[in-house]
Amino acid sequence: MAPEVSPRRARAVLVTLSLAAFAFITTELLPVGLLTHIAPDLGRSRSQVGLLVSGYAVVVVLASVPLTRLTQRIPRRQLLGVTMLLFAVANAAAALASTYTVLAGARLVTALAQALFWSVATATVIGPFPVAVRGRAVALFATGATLAPVLGVPLGTWLGQQAGWRAAFAVLAGVGLAIAAAVVVLLPSYPPAAGGAARGSAPDGRRFVVLLIATALGIGGFMTLQTYVTPFLLDVSGFADAVLAPLLFVSGAAGVVGTLVAARTLDSRPIASLLTPLSIGMVSLLGLYALGALKPGVVAFLAGIGLAYAAFGSAVQNRMLHLAPGSTDIASAGVSIAFNTGIAGGSLLGGALLPTSGARPLALVGGLLALAALTLLAVDTRRGRAVGPGPTDPTASRRTLRRRTVSHRPR
Repeated sequence: MAPEVSPRRARAVLVTLSLAAFAFITTELLPVGLLTHIAPDLGRSRSQVGLLVSGYAVVVVLASVPLTRLTQRIPRRQLLGVTMLLFAVANAAAALASTYTVLAGARLVTALAQALFWSVATATVIGPFPVAVRGRAVALFATGATLAPVLGVPLGTWLGQQAGWRAAFAVLAGVGLAIAAAVVVLLPSYPPAAGGAARGSAPDGRRFVVLLIATALGIGGFMTLQTYVTPFLLDVSGFADAVLAPLLFVSGAAGVVGTLVAARTLDSRPIASLLTPLSIGMVSLLGLYALGALKPGVVAFLAGIGLAYAAFGSAVQNRMLHLAPGSTDIASAGVSIAFNTGIAGGSLLGGALLPTSGARPLALVGGLLALAALTLLAVDTRRGRAVGPGPTDPTASRRTLRRRTVSHRPR
Protein backbone atom coordinates (compact mmCIF):
# COMPACT_ATOMS: atom_id res chain seq x y z
CA MET A 1 0.00 0.00 0.00
CA ALA A 2 1.29 3.46 -0.90
CA PRO A 3 2.38 5.63 2.03
CA GLU A 4 0.38 8.77 2.75
CA VAL A 5 2.10 11.91 1.53
CA SER A 6 0.78 15.40 2.16
CA PRO A 7 -0.31 17.34 -0.94
CA ARG A 8 2.35 19.98 -0.29
CA ARG A 9 5.10 17.36 -0.09
CA ALA A 10 3.79 15.60 -3.21
CA ARG A 11 3.95 18.89 -5.14
CA ALA A 12 7.47 19.55 -3.85
CA VAL A 13 8.60 16.12 -5.08
CA LEU A 14 6.95 16.83 -8.44
CA VAL A 15 8.85 20.12 -8.82
CA THR A 16 12.13 18.53 -7.71
CA LEU A 17 11.96 15.65 -10.18
CA SER A 18 10.77 17.97 -12.95
CA LEU A 19 13.93 20.02 -12.34
CA ALA A 20 15.92 16.78 -12.49
CA ALA A 21 14.37 16.01 -15.89
CA PHE A 22 15.28 19.55 -16.99
CA ALA A 23 18.88 18.98 -15.90
CA PHE A 24 19.19 15.60 -17.63
CA ILE A 25 17.84 16.79 -20.99
CA THR A 26 19.96 19.94 -20.83
CA THR A 27 23.05 17.81 -20.20
CA GLU A 28 22.15 15.41 -23.00
CA LEU A 29 21.81 18.16 -25.62
CA LEU A 30 24.39 20.66 -24.37
CA PRO A 31 27.29 19.41 -26.57
CA VAL A 32 25.24 20.47 -29.61
CA GLY A 33 25.31 24.09 -28.48
CA LEU A 34 28.96 23.95 -27.38
CA LEU A 35 30.24 21.82 -30.26
CA THR A 36 32.40 24.55 -31.79
CA HIS A 37 34.03 25.20 -28.40
CA ILE A 38 34.60 21.61 -27.27
CA ALA A 39 36.03 20.32 -30.57
CA PRO A 40 39.08 22.61 -30.86
CA ASP A 41 39.81 22.53 -27.12
CA LEU A 42 40.07 18.74 -27.10
CA GLY A 43 41.59 18.47 -30.59
CA ARG A 44 38.67 16.51 -32.08
CA SER A 45 36.40 17.02 -35.09
CA ARG A 46 32.89 18.38 -34.78
CA SER A 47 31.44 15.05 -35.87
CA GLN A 48 33.30 13.30 -33.05
CA VAL A 49 31.86 15.74 -30.55
CA GLY A 50 28.45 15.12 -32.10
CA LEU A 51 28.85 11.46 -31.18
CA LEU A 52 28.65 12.54 -27.54
CA VAL A 53 24.93 13.15 -28.17
CA SER A 54 24.03 10.22 -30.43
CA GLY A 55 26.12 7.78 -28.36
CA TYR A 56 24.33 9.06 -25.26
CA ALA A 57 20.95 8.06 -26.74
CA VAL A 58 22.24 4.60 -27.67
CA VAL A 59 23.39 4.01 -24.08
CA VAL A 60 19.95 5.01 -22.78
CA VAL A 61 18.28 2.53 -25.15
CA LEU A 62 20.57 -0.36 -24.18
CA ALA A 63 20.70 0.27 -20.43
CA SER A 64 17.12 1.20 -19.47
CA VAL A 65 15.58 -2.24 -18.91
CA PRO A 66 18.66 -4.00 -17.43
CA LEU A 67 19.27 -1.20 -14.92
CA THR A 68 15.59 -1.06 -13.98
CA ARG A 69 15.47 -4.82 -13.34
CA LEU A 70 18.70 -4.67 -11.36
CA THR A 71 17.44 -1.92 -9.04
CA GLN A 72 13.73 -2.70 -8.83
CA ARG A 73 13.85 -3.57 -5.09
CA ILE A 74 15.77 -0.46 -3.97
CA PRO A 75 13.62 2.23 -2.24
CA ARG A 76 13.16 5.18 -4.57
CA ARG A 77 14.55 7.84 -2.21
CA GLN A 78 17.90 6.07 -2.06
CA LEU A 79 17.89 5.13 -5.75
CA LEU A 80 17.03 8.58 -7.09
CA GLY A 81 19.32 10.27 -4.57
CA VAL A 82 22.27 8.17 -5.74
CA THR A 83 21.24 8.68 -9.39
CA MET A 84 21.38 12.45 -9.02
CA LEU A 85 24.67 12.18 -7.14
CA LEU A 86 26.12 10.22 -10.07
CA PHE A 87 24.77 12.90 -12.39
CA ALA A 88 26.61 15.55 -10.37
CA VAL A 89 29.88 13.60 -10.23
CA ALA A 90 29.77 12.81 -13.97
CA ASN A 91 29.21 16.46 -14.89
CA ALA A 92 32.03 17.51 -12.58
CA ALA A 93 34.27 14.99 -14.37
CA ALA A 94 33.14 16.43 -17.72
CA ALA A 95 34.03 19.94 -16.53
CA LEU A 96 37.52 18.73 -15.56
CA ALA A 97 38.06 16.48 -18.60
CA SER A 98 41.45 17.02 -20.18
CA THR A 99 40.88 14.57 -23.04
CA TYR A 100 38.04 13.49 -25.30
CA THR A 101 38.18 10.00 -23.77
CA VAL A 102 37.57 11.33 -20.26
CA LEU A 103 34.68 13.47 -21.50
CA ALA A 104 33.15 10.49 -23.33
CA GLY A 105 33.47 8.38 -20.17
CA ALA A 106 31.74 11.07 -18.11
CA ARG A 107 28.94 11.20 -20.68
CA LEU A 108 28.60 7.41 -20.46
CA VAL A 109 28.01 7.62 -16.69
CA THR A 110 25.50 10.44 -17.15
CA ALA A 111 23.64 8.42 -19.80
CA LEU A 112 23.43 5.41 -17.46
CA ALA A 113 22.03 7.66 -14.73
CA GLN A 114 19.49 9.10 -17.17
CA ALA A 115 18.41 5.63 -18.32
CA LEU A 116 17.63 4.72 -14.72
CA PHE A 117 16.03 8.08 -13.91
CA TRP A 118 13.49 7.94 -16.74
CA SER A 119 12.59 4.36 -15.88
CA VAL A 120 11.60 5.07 -12.27
CA ALA A 121 10.84 8.81 -12.03
CA THR A 122 7.38 8.85 -13.60
CA ALA A 123 5.84 6.24 -11.29
CA THR A 124 7.65 7.76 -8.30
CA VAL A 125 6.45 11.29 -8.88
CA ILE A 126 2.87 10.30 -9.79
CA GLY A 127 2.30 7.75 -7.01
CA PRO A 128 1.30 10.19 -4.22
CA PHE A 129 -1.37 11.89 -6.35
CA PRO A 130 -5.00 10.73 -6.54
CA VAL A 131 -5.80 8.71 -9.69
CA ALA A 132 -8.21 11.41 -10.91
CA VAL A 133 -5.43 14.01 -11.31
CA ARG A 134 -2.46 11.86 -12.29
CA GLY A 135 -2.62 12.93 -15.94
CA ARG A 136 -2.18 16.54 -14.89
CA ALA A 137 0.76 15.55 -12.70
CA VAL A 138 2.35 13.67 -15.63
CA ALA A 139 2.11 16.76 -17.83
CA LEU A 140 3.53 19.05 -15.16
CA PHE A 141 6.41 16.64 -14.56
CA ALA A 142 7.09 16.65 -18.32
CA THR A 143 7.36 20.45 -18.31
CA GLY A 144 10.94 20.18 -17.08
CA ALA A 145 12.00 18.08 -20.06
CA THR A 146 10.08 20.38 -22.42
CA LEU A 147 11.77 23.51 -21.07
CA ALA A 148 15.30 22.07 -21.36
CA PRO A 149 15.76 22.68 -25.13
CA VAL A 150 14.04 26.07 -24.88
CA LEU A 151 15.75 27.40 -21.76
CA GLY A 152 18.41 25.02 -20.47
CA VAL A 153 20.45 24.46 -23.63
CA PRO A 154 20.47 28.15 -24.69
CA LEU A 155 21.52 29.22 -21.17
CA GLY A 156 24.19 26.52 -21.04
CA THR A 157 25.42 27.53 -24.48
CA TRP A 158 25.58 31.20 -23.49
CA LEU A 159 27.46 30.37 -20.29
CA GLY A 160 29.88 28.18 -22.24
CA GLN A 161 30.51 30.97 -24.71
CA GLN A 162 31.16 33.50 -21.95
CA ALA A 163 33.12 31.44 -19.40
CA GLY A 164 34.24 28.36 -21.34
CA TRP A 165 32.39 25.14 -22.06
CA ARG A 166 33.62 23.56 -18.82
CA ALA A 167 31.75 26.16 -16.77
CA ALA A 168 28.42 24.96 -18.16
CA PHE A 169 29.06 21.39 -17.02
CA ALA A 170 30.32 22.63 -13.64
CA VAL A 171 27.05 24.51 -13.05
CA LEU A 172 25.08 21.37 -13.96
CA ALA A 173 27.14 19.42 -11.43
CA GLY A 174 26.09 21.91 -8.74
CA VAL A 175 22.45 21.65 -9.84
CA GLY A 176 22.67 17.86 -9.58
CA LEU A 177 24.01 18.06 -6.02
CA ALA A 178 21.18 20.39 -4.97
CA ILE A 179 18.56 18.08 -6.51
CA ALA A 180 20.12 15.02 -4.86
CA ALA A 181 19.83 16.74 -1.47
CA ALA A 182 16.20 17.73 -2.15
CA VAL A 183 15.34 14.15 -3.16
CA VAL A 184 16.77 12.75 0.08
CA VAL A 185 14.86 15.32 2.16
CA LEU A 186 11.50 15.28 0.35
CA LEU A 187 10.97 11.79 -1.05
CA PRO A 188 9.53 9.28 1.43
CA SER A 189 11.32 5.95 1.68
CA TYR A 190 9.20 2.88 0.96
CA PRO A 191 9.50 -0.34 -1.07
CA PRO A 192 8.95 0.34 -4.80
CA ALA A 193 6.05 -2.13 -4.94
CA ALA A 194 4.20 -0.01 -2.36
CA GLY A 195 4.11 3.05 -4.62
CA GLY A 196 0.67 4.26 -5.64
CA ALA A 197 1.58 4.01 -9.34
CA ALA A 198 3.76 0.90 -9.13
CA ARG A 199 1.33 -1.07 -11.34
CA GLY A 200 -0.78 -0.16 -14.35
CA SER A 201 -4.32 0.88 -13.44
CA ALA A 202 -5.79 -1.01 -16.42
CA PRO A 203 -3.11 -3.50 -17.57
CA ASP A 204 -3.23 -4.72 -21.15
CA GLY A 205 -0.08 -6.23 -22.65
CA ARG A 206 -1.25 -6.19 -26.27
CA ARG A 207 -2.28 -2.55 -26.24
CA PHE A 208 0.89 -1.59 -24.41
CA VAL A 209 2.97 -3.13 -27.22
CA VAL A 210 0.88 -1.18 -29.76
CA LEU A 211 1.60 1.99 -27.77
CA LEU A 212 5.35 1.31 -27.89
CA ILE A 213 5.35 0.70 -31.66
CA ALA A 214 3.26 3.82 -32.30
CA THR A 215 5.55 5.86 -30.04
CA ALA A 216 8.67 4.79 -31.94
CA LEU A 217 6.96 5.55 -35.28
CA GLY A 218 5.57 8.91 -34.16
CA ILE A 219 8.78 10.14 -32.54
CA GLY A 220 10.71 8.85 -35.54
CA GLY A 221 8.46 10.91 -37.78
CA PHE A 222 9.05 14.08 -35.79
CA MET A 223 12.80 13.54 -35.61
CA THR A 224 13.24 12.75 -39.32
CA LEU A 225 12.65 16.44 -39.93
CA GLN A 226 13.56 17.99 -36.57
CA THR A 227 17.14 16.72 -36.65
CA TYR A 228 17.68 18.55 -39.95
CA VAL A 229 15.21 21.40 -39.56
CA THR A 230 18.02 23.96 -39.98
CA PRO A 231 18.85 22.99 -43.59
CA PHE A 232 15.10 22.83 -44.29
CA LEU A 233 14.58 26.40 -43.06
CA LEU A 234 17.62 27.67 -44.96
CA ASP A 235 17.35 25.76 -48.23
CA VAL A 236 13.60 25.20 -48.66
CA SER A 237 12.03 28.11 -46.81
CA GLY A 238 14.75 30.64 -47.61
CA PHE A 239 15.13 32.08 -44.12
CA ALA A 240 18.30 33.95 -43.22
CA ASP A 241 20.70 32.38 -40.78
CA ALA A 242 20.08 35.19 -38.28
CA VAL A 243 16.42 34.21 -37.72
CA LEU A 244 17.03 30.51 -37.08
CA ALA A 245 17.29 30.93 -33.29
CA PRO A 246 13.95 32.81 -33.00
CA LEU A 247 12.27 30.20 -35.21
CA LEU A 248 13.55 27.35 -33.07
CA PHE A 249 12.44 29.25 -29.98
CA VAL A 250 8.91 29.44 -31.43
CA SER A 251 8.86 25.65 -31.78
CA GLY A 252 10.20 25.15 -28.24
CA ALA A 253 7.79 27.65 -26.69
CA ALA A 254 4.90 25.93 -28.47
CA GLY A 255 6.10 22.70 -26.85
CA VAL A 256 5.68 24.26 -23.41
CA VAL A 257 2.16 25.32 -24.40
CA GLY A 258 1.44 21.79 -25.61
CA THR A 259 2.49 20.32 -22.26
CA LEU A 260 0.31 22.76 -20.33
CA VAL A 261 -2.67 22.06 -22.58
CA ALA A 262 -2.16 18.32 -22.11
CA ALA A 263 -2.29 18.86 -18.35
CA ARG A 264 -5.95 19.89 -18.73
CA THR A 265 -7.06 16.94 -20.86
CA LEU A 266 -5.04 13.84 -19.92
CA ASP A 267 -7.28 12.82 -17.02
CA SER A 268 -10.63 13.40 -18.70
CA ARG A 269 -9.73 12.37 -22.28
CA PRO A 270 -6.62 10.17 -22.29
CA ILE A 271 -7.24 8.69 -25.77
CA ALA A 272 -8.02 12.02 -27.43
CA SER A 273 -4.95 13.47 -25.72
CA LEU A 274 -2.89 10.79 -27.47
CA LEU A 275 -4.45 11.02 -30.94
CA THR A 276 -4.85 14.80 -31.23
CA PRO A 277 -1.13 15.71 -30.95
CA LEU A 278 -0.25 13.06 -33.54
CA SER A 279 -2.87 14.52 -35.86
CA ILE A 280 -1.49 18.04 -35.39
CA GLY A 281 2.06 16.82 -35.93
CA MET A 282 1.13 14.89 -39.07
CA VAL A 283 -0.71 17.88 -40.58
CA SER A 284 2.18 20.21 -39.70
CA LEU A 285 4.81 17.92 -41.25
CA LEU A 286 2.83 17.39 -44.44
CA GLY A 287 2.05 21.12 -44.49
CA LEU A 288 5.78 21.89 -44.41
CA TYR A 289 6.30 19.56 -47.35
CA ALA A 290 3.53 21.19 -49.37
CA LEU A 291 4.03 24.83 -48.30
CA GLY A 292 7.65 24.89 -47.13
CA ALA A 293 8.45 27.99 -49.19
CA LEU A 294 5.61 30.04 -47.64
CA LYS A 295 7.29 31.69 -44.66
CA PRO A 296 4.23 32.61 -42.52
CA GLY A 297 2.93 29.07 -42.95
CA VAL A 298 6.30 27.62 -41.99
CA VAL A 299 6.24 29.48 -38.67
CA ALA A 300 2.76 28.11 -37.90
CA PHE A 301 3.74 24.56 -38.86
CA LEU A 302 6.91 24.74 -36.75
CA ALA A 303 4.80 25.76 -33.78
CA GLY A 304 2.43 22.89 -34.51
CA ILE A 305 5.29 20.39 -34.53
CA GLY A 306 6.69 21.71 -31.25
CA LEU A 307 3.28 21.62 -29.57
CA ALA A 308 2.50 18.15 -30.90
CA TYR A 309 5.83 16.60 -29.92
CA ALA A 310 5.60 17.76 -26.31
CA ALA A 311 1.91 16.93 -25.84
CA PHE A 312 2.35 13.49 -27.42
CA GLY A 313 5.22 12.70 -25.04
CA SER A 314 3.07 13.55 -22.01
CA ALA A 315 0.16 11.51 -23.38
CA VAL A 316 2.36 8.45 -23.93
CA GLN A 317 3.63 8.56 -20.34
CA ASN A 318 0.08 8.92 -19.05
CA ARG A 319 -1.16 6.03 -21.19
CA MET A 320 1.74 3.88 -19.96
CA LEU A 321 0.49 4.31 -16.38
CA HIS A 322 -2.83 2.82 -17.53
CA LEU A 323 -1.70 -0.03 -19.76
CA ALA A 324 1.51 -1.24 -18.07
CA PRO A 325 1.09 -5.03 -17.94
CA GLY A 326 3.32 -5.32 -14.86
CA SER A 327 5.66 -2.97 -13.06
CA THR A 328 5.33 0.61 -14.30
CA ASP A 329 9.09 0.99 -13.83
CA ILE A 330 9.73 -1.71 -16.45
CA ALA A 331 6.97 -0.26 -18.64
CA SER A 332 8.52 3.21 -18.34
CA ALA A 333 11.87 1.74 -19.39
CA GLY A 334 10.09 0.33 -22.45
CA VAL A 335 8.67 3.76 -23.26
CA SER A 336 12.15 5.28 -22.88
CA ILE A 337 13.51 2.71 -25.33
CA ALA A 338 10.69 3.45 -27.79
CA PHE A 339 11.38 7.20 -27.57
CA ASN A 340 15.10 6.86 -28.06
CA THR A 341 14.61 4.33 -30.86
CA GLY A 342 12.40 6.87 -32.60
CA ILE A 343 14.94 9.64 -32.01
CA ALA A 344 17.85 7.58 -33.32
CA GLY A 345 15.86 6.02 -36.17
CA GLY A 346 14.43 9.33 -37.34
CA SER A 347 17.84 10.98 -37.22
CA LEU A 348 19.44 8.15 -39.20
CA LEU A 349 16.64 8.12 -41.77
CA GLY A 350 16.83 11.87 -42.25
CA GLY A 351 20.61 11.71 -42.50
CA ALA A 352 20.37 9.04 -45.20
CA LEU A 353 17.82 10.99 -47.25
CA LEU A 354 19.30 14.48 -46.94
CA PRO A 355 22.38 14.06 -49.22
CA THR A 356 20.42 12.50 -52.08
CA SER A 357 16.94 14.04 -51.82
CA GLY A 358 17.48 17.34 -50.06
CA ALA A 359 15.63 18.63 -47.02
CA ARG A 360 12.09 18.96 -48.38
CA PRO A 361 11.20 15.22 -48.59
CA LEU A 362 12.12 14.83 -44.93
CA ALA A 363 8.86 16.56 -44.00
CA LEU A 364 6.89 14.17 -46.21
CA VAL A 365 8.56 11.06 -44.79
CA GLY A 366 8.10 12.37 -41.24
CA GLY A 367 4.44 13.09 -41.91
CA LEU A 368 3.87 9.59 -43.27
CA LEU A 369 5.50 8.02 -40.20
CA ALA A 370 3.27 10.14 -37.95
CA LEU A 371 0.28 9.01 -40.04
CA ALA A 372 1.28 5.37 -39.56
CA ALA A 373 1.47 5.88 -35.78
CA LEU A 374 -1.89 7.68 -35.76
CA THR A 375 -3.53 4.92 -37.80
CA LEU A 376 -2.14 2.21 -35.54
CA LEU A 377 -3.48 3.89 -32.40
CA ALA A 378 -6.83 4.76 -33.99
CA VAL A 379 -7.39 1.17 -35.15
CA ASP A 380 -6.41 -0.12 -31.72
CA THR A 381 -8.85 2.30 -30.07
CA ARG A 382 -11.69 1.26 -32.38
CA ARG A 383 -10.92 -2.40 -31.81
CA GLY A 384 -11.01 -1.86 -28.06
CA ARG A 385 -14.43 -0.18 -28.31
CA ALA A 386 -15.76 -2.94 -30.54
CA VAL A 387 -14.73 -5.60 -28.04
CA GLY A 388 -16.50 -3.67 -25.29
CA PRO A 389 -15.41 -2.74 -21.78
CA GLY A 390 -12.22 -4.56 -21.00
CA PRO A 391 -9.13 -4.17 -18.95
CA THR A 392 -8.51 -0.71 -20.35
CA ASP A 393 -11.83 0.60 -19.02
CA PRO A 394 -11.85 -0.16 -15.29
CA THR A 395 -14.77 2.19 -14.64
CA ALA A 396 -16.97 0.35 -17.12
CA SER A 397 -15.79 -2.96 -15.68
CA ARG A 398 -16.90 -1.90 -12.21
CA ARG A 399 -20.30 -0.87 -13.56
CA THR A 400 -20.66 -4.25 -15.25
CA LEU A 401 -19.67 -6.04 -12.05
CA ARG A 402 -22.27 -4.09 -10.05
CA ARG A 403 -24.99 -4.97 -12.58
CA ARG A 404 -24.06 -8.64 -12.39
CA THR A 405 -24.10 -8.53 -8.61
CA VAL A 406 -27.57 -7.00 -8.60
CA SER A 407 -28.92 -9.46 -11.19
CA HIS A 408 -27.70 -12.46 -9.16
CA ARG A 409 -28.86 -11.16 -5.79
CA PRO A 410 -31.10 -13.73 -3.99
CA ARG A 411 -34.75 -12.82 -4.27
